[in-house]
Amino acid sequence: MRKAFRGFLSLAMLIGTVGATGASAGAATAAEPSAYRSTAGESGTSTDIKDRILAIPGMSLIEEKPYPGYRFFVLNYTQPVDHQNPSKGTFQQRITLLHKDTSRPTVFSTSGYNVSTNPGRAEPTRITDGNQVSLEYRYFTPSRPAPADWSKLDIRQAASDQHRVFTALKQIYPENWLTTGVSKGGMTATYYERYYPGDMDGVVAYVAPNDVVDKEDSAYDRFFEHVGTKECRDRVNAVQREALVRREPLEKKYREYAADGGYTFATTGSLDKAYEAVVLDYAWAYWQYSLLSDCDTIPADAASATDQAIWDSVDSVSGFSTYTDQGLERYTPYYYQAGTQLGSPDIRQPWLGGLSRYGYQPPRTFVPRSIPMKFQPSVMRDVDTWVRRHADRMLYVYGENDPWGAERFRPGAGSRDSYVMTVPGGNHGAAVAGLAEADRAKATAAVLRWAGVAPAAVRDDPAKAKPLAKFDARLDERDVLNEHGPRL
Repeated sequence: MRKAFRGFLSLAMLIGTVGATGASAGAATAAEPSAYRSTAGESGTSTDIKDRILAIPGMSLIEEKPYPGYRFFVLNYTQPVDHQNPSKGTFQQRITLLHKDTSRPTVFSTSGYNVSTNPGRAEPTRITDGNQVSLEYRYFTPSRPAPADWSKLDIRQAASDQHRVFTALKQIYPENWLTTGVSKGGMTATYYERYYPGDMDGVVAYVAPNDVVDKEDSAYDRFFEHVGTKECRDRVNAVQREALVRREPLEKKYREYAADGGYTFATTGSLDKAYEAVVLDYAWAYWQYSLLSDCDTIPADAASATDQAIWDSVDSVSGFSTYTDQGLERYTPYYYQAGTQLGSPDIRQPWLGGLSRYGYQPPRTFVPRSIPMKFQPSVMRDVDTWVRRHADRMLYVYGENDPWGAERFRPGAGSRDSYVMTVPGGNHGAAVAGLAEADRAKATAAVLRWAGVAPAAVRDDPAKAKPLAKFDARLDERDVLNEHGPRL
């Protein structure tokens, strides 16, 4: 959901076969996954994992990348544009698969955005020492139909994408499956569980916002009144305010920056609106991605700071390229969803003292006008009600100082074996590893139990729970800033 909105989720069993006789690429239907074909003749089946994966109808290899102890595949999978009407055409959706062993559990991960094509492990994958399937969210390029019917970009269609991938790969990876994601990925994991509660054995959702009523955002205002310390809040807020006080000289600098970088502002409508959107993100983005200990990087006396110091601080926290056409293009699918189903916050920021011309701008501002949008207020209410009444084996992890935790998922009386935990002082990078000791052991034990790999010692005493795989800096070091688009 921008660096402030950010850092910021099925009806049909499909018929037909891909590339059916007489069907064009645009009109072909995607078959419901079935048992993988033999790749070693009629008398046998190949045991090579790549062959088994590529025997799935609609699955194709983009590349395989080596990594010690694993095999890592970047794949395309043929999906229907509309799961309720598969005759409406197909598109290629990117998948990556980090293969450990078919006897291990599998973690289904999605960021809710693009998929990384380099090997990496989500935290539950390390905890369970499992395989990992990662899916690119529909309509994030290159996983976008052409032409794009934007009305088919919704949370149910995306959940159906996951369901088809799971159905196909479950035949190869028969052990327990967990689904996980961070931010919009945590929302996506939740929505998948809501529509397909029989698929996964557990859900681990990190820093997942839950904007139940889009027009009611007072929880965020209360958050900003108390987050961190008064000293740090005042310092952050003063820089943000000063950036509006100095709008004229800093917008001159912005014009030069845009000219040098070839940036344009057709989507927002003007450089002035884009500039203010960046500035209004500043406080939110700081608390989302920084820690209280980072406050000394913020100018201590904004009023006496140079223009360059104010510019540099805003740019490092909010990013002046964010609301250019070039910065927005990649994230059009997110803004579209925020403005049609997910919702987005609108905070007051009284410390700005009436200097704002536009207020917190809605998602419609950041989507090309050629794409129609209409908000559906019942969708998030439905998901929230389901989580409260039916959550089963779901873990939510939030950061204490992350604005997105102000409106969070809360499993209710009808839920079973589900938890909401908060990392003390944590931001949008909150993880199980950062929880207080008792919560960390409890959460780790739950993940191991859901995955079906809890050692006997952990089953007897959850306090002994630890990740089954050793930390690997290349696989496990999460870059939070690169996981999320400008709004989530």
